Amino acid sequence: MTAVPMIELWRNGMLESSHAGHAVIFGPGGIEAAWGDPAAVIFPRSSCKMLQALPLLESGAAAAAGLTEAQLALACASHNGAAIHTDAVAAWLAALSLGEGDLRCGAHMPQDKAANKALTCSDTAPCQLHNNCSGKHAGFLTLTRHLGAGPEYVELDHPVQRAVKTAFEEVTQETSAGFGIDGCSAPNFACTLTGLARAMQFFATANPEGSAREAAASRLTRAMTAFPELVAGEGRACTELMRAMNGRVAVKTGAEAVFVAILPEQKRGIALKITDGATRASEAAITALLIRLGALDRAGVAGDDDLAKRNWRGLITGEMRRAPGFV
Repeated sequence: MTAVPMIELWRNGMLESSHAGHAVIFGPGGIEAAWGDPAAVIFPRSSCKMLQALPLLESGAAAAAGLTEAQLALACASHNGAAIHTDAVAAWLAALSLGEGDLRCGAHMPQDKAANKALTCSDTAPCQLHNNCSGKHAGFLTLTRHLGAGPEYVELDHPVQRAVKTAFEEVTQETSAGFGIDGCSAPNFACTLTGLARAMQFFATANPEGSAREAAASRLTRAMTAFPELVAGEGRACTELMRAMNGRVAVKTGAEAVFVAILPEQKRGIALKITDGATRASEAAITALLIRLGALDRAGVAGDDDLAKRNWRGLITGEMRRAPGFV
């Protein structure tokens, strides 16, 4: 099966652009709805950070380090690099007697406007704390310290990444088809859309009093919904959507237009991928799916379907719509 149209951009009554993709809603009985090819193999990118954080909790490393819910939210984050993010990661590393130089994620300019302006106006280069994945890497370093492993924790054969791959394959219930190196230099293991949605459904049904893995999954989900501002940041779809759903659903984006959702009350998981990599379309598509399931009933949040598009003067020039046949 091929990707199907999901999101369209209309301007003055004409179809201007169309975004195709794949999506799966996975419930207690398996696949409940699907568009495109449920067996499509993708790199989940940052949408799977919750899976990458499972060994941090399962191993006892999080408990030994006394990690808070806020820190666990950062371990799952693709953050804006605002002060609330960078200060928290710096403090986390300091508590481990480590520093920015121990990270292996690389540096980039922060998406947060205030932080970006401060660096630009002071002619100061960004550091690795500004990397949107620095929280995930602080989690990797916490596990590295707990295991007594070497400093190159992003290497494929490092104990941290071996533990991540094991957890990833067990929760997706698939043998990974391979891996790519993510923007933050860590391995990113491939899976099908169904496997990713199945993993999100596992998080949705995880019993906090159950096995070590279930307890870990439940706690990570709670951390994300309790601190949506740490998972992404102001003006970001993940943060705005979780706020709009009042902590009842966890959502997470990934690069190249991947998006997932964890719906504990419904015991469902969602995974989607827009094949052209357009984030605007993945945000609109996940919003449409959440509305379909009754998890989101508030209009006007980032990525809402049928969302008006405005130009620099504020004039409405078009709108994004759901494609016919999608939800």
